[in-house]
Amino acid sequence: MYKIPESVLVVIYTEDLQVLLMERADKPDYWQSVTGSKDFPDEALEVTAMREVQEETGIVVAAEGGSVPPSNLNDWRVANVYEIYPVWRHRYAPGITKNTEHVFGLLVPAGVPVTLAPREHLQYKWLPYREAADACFSPSNAEAILQLPHHFKRQ
Repeated sequence: MYKIPESVLVVIYTEDLQVLLMERADKPDYWQSVTGSKDFPDEALEVTAMREVQEETGIVVAAEGGSVPPSNLNDWRVANVYEIYPVWRHRYAPGITKNTEHVFGLLVPAGVPVTLAPREHLQYKWLPYREAADACFSPSNAEAILQLPHHFKRQ
């Protein structure tokens, strides 16, 4: 089954603008925020974002029993269209070369437990947002993190 070329990027951050970054298991030294594609074409982007956050970090975005409430997840209304890296192009249908990435922010409490998906990520770290942007391999991820102060909403 091919990946859908529509994805989310979720910048996870704390009130003091510390940003969670994870190191990719398939590309050591590639640091990034939570990313992931829709599972099916009509999956709501917010659902994709919540699912990917839980799958990759163990952080549950839910009204009841979650680590953080859904109101802490904000669609930044930014969509980046980019060329899919050749190393990952085989995951998409033949002829698909571009992906549309929708950017979200997720405010979490400091010290929220993080449980990585070991097949996806090797380790994680919290960094001040500017340092986090510098550490990202993806230009769109770095730019999203640099925009964090403009989208930051205290809960």
